[in-house]
Amino acid sequence: MRLTICVVDDDKVYQFAVRKTIEATGMADSVLTFSNGAEAISYLETHKSSSDLPDIIFLDINMPVMNGWQFLENYARISLGKNIPVYMVSSSIDEHDINKSRQYQSVADYILKPVHKEKFSQLLASIPHN
Repeated sequence: MRLTICVVDDDKVYQFAVRKTIEATGMADSVLTFSNGAEAISYLETHKSSSDLPDIIFLDINMPVMNGWQFLENYARISLGKNIPVYMVSSSIDEHDINKSRQYQSVADYILKPVHKEKFSQLLASIPHN
């Protein structure tokens, strides 16, 4: 079974590049993209007991409407039918951001942009296939 990936990032060029990179791994069935945390939370809430839930979430920090930190606060309140690891993906090398990400149980890791195909392959291979 292949994976459903969720990318939450306001940069449309980055969304396109990540979609193509993930598709090139051959490990993803679909890639969902959202331009802010509010869109992603809304999707998760309306699909919380569905097979349409993603297997992994790649989350940017700085976005309009609802940023990555606000997404994580809201995400912690949603009861989903499965555990979905969240990877913070940011260009920020600020130690405050890195350390803050470690305070969230749902965050599996903090990854610096750009993320290359090999890194996506490694991360996707580590996700249990439901």
